[in-house]
Amino acid sequence: MTLNPILLAYQFIQHILLRFFAPDPPPPNAKLNRPRIAIIGAGLTGVSSAAHCVGHGFDVAIFEAGDRGHLGGIWARVNNTSGLQIHSLMYRFFPNLEWKSGYPNRREILDNISNIWHQYSLEEKTKFGVTVEKVWQDGHGRWIVNDEQYGKFDGIIAAIGTCGEPKMPHIPGQEKFQGNIYHSSELDGKDAKGKKVAIIGGGASAVEALEFTSAAQATKTFVFSLDTLLAMNIFGQEILLSWIPEMLLRKFFYRDLADLAPPSNKGIFTETPMVNSDVLDKIRDGSAAWLRGDIVGFVKNGIQFTQRAQGVPPGGPGKEITVECDVVIMATGFGRPKLSFLPDDCFEEPYAPPNWYLQTFPPGYMSICANNCTYVNAIGTVGNYHIGIYTRILLMFLVDPLTRPRQGLMKAWIDMTRLFKKRSPTPAFDFFTYTELLWWYFFCVAINPFRWKWALFVFFGIGKGLPMKFVKEEDMLRERLQQYNSK
Repeated sequence: MTLNPILLAYQFIQHILLRFFAPDPPPPNAKLNRPRIAIIGAGLTGVSSAAHCVGHGFDVAIFEAGDRGHLGGIWARVNNTSGLQIHSLMYRFFPNLEWKSGYPNRREILDNISNIWHQYSLEEKTKFGVTVEKVWQDGHGRWIVNDEQYGKFDGIIAAIGTCGEPKMPHIPGQEKFQGNIYHSSELDGKDAKGKKVAIIGGGASAVEALEFTSAAQATKTFVFSLDTLLAMNIFGQEILLSWIPEMLLRKFFYRDLADLAPPSNKGIFTETPMVNSDVLDKIRDGSAAWLRGDIVGFVKNGIQFTQRAQGVPPGGPGKEITVECDVVIMATGFGRPKLSFLPDDCFEEPYAPPNWYLQTFPPGYMSICANNCTYVNAIGTVGNYHIGIYTRILLMFLVDPLTRPRQGLMKAWIDMTRLFKKRSPTPAFDFFTYTELLWWYFFCVAINPFRWKWALFVFFGIGKGLPMKFVKEEDMLRERLQQYNSK
């Protein structure tokens, strides 16, 4: 048996992360402390957030609208052939994960979610079949979920994600098509052997559909996509040094597929279809074709399509072609779940989501954290360390009054970010990069000296006890000052 040094190194890194950064699971029947957090959604983000809370000694209740089979969120509903489209090193949604491979499949992802759920005794804290219709605060500022039967909570984590029900848009002439039409999330048991398949859409859904057609032995797959990425920059726009990563991507990623890369006078992150290297390999071997252009409509034996040349914008001129196919897969994504259960004033313009403090905290509600469910587009991953950081920022706000942001300052940060990104091709909070996210976290902690003692806890989950001692001392000092001033 040959040992893979890269895999060994990766396993060693995972062991280090588990050993030093994973919070300890609570002992059986442990009595957890306040603050008590209501977590809405039992997907990847909800389970991870809950494990971080109980691992640091705070009580939770998880509300999931679906049954036990919905544990894991979107991963519980996609195809068995689905897998991770980015390296698992960037999908470490909890520190104690131990991935067996660089690109785990759906089953391994669900098993890890379930293991965390059991390890941190979350089964007894999860309420399946409960649809959250509203949350509201009592006269003391404590949160009530639907009604008082579930008790009261100090904070809310909305972890409903961005993938709700499958989207199936109607395309002109669809009723004329004589083949089969499926959504990309409903491919288990479908037959594509020896058939020509057209995939409408892009991003992760298209890649998953392409994995299905490969496993099903389709003769040819056509991918129609308009997906683009934006600039790799802390403020989401092109900068002087953007040409360096763009040149490297052209040289080592696209290589011989020059037509898929944008012209050199345009940023590669503003024009490039979002694909991974496996997709490009299938294009090279001829089993797949990636077509840039606009769909005209269905005909009985396929799809009419306007194929655009490199650099021509959507809707621009091109050559109209008919692509014959037997099966069409709609890789058109999912509808976005609604946050309408939150208070109405969370949605008042110009501070409606995603225009919130750190993109997750509604101005005026530092006790609400909408984790992984307000972003529109980003360069990064939904399943990484930021889940824990956002959760620990919320815990910091709840246990330490001096760290809490006032509504005016929350709005001022939003306005400042808009100002910095005024030249961005998208609204300020519609797109961000991981670099920008790190800047947000650093600024959040650095701007308030009372948050400095929480820095290791916020960023790494280390040292909750020491900041709590400072908090108790600060509370005692405030009480003495109040007593002195009342004399």
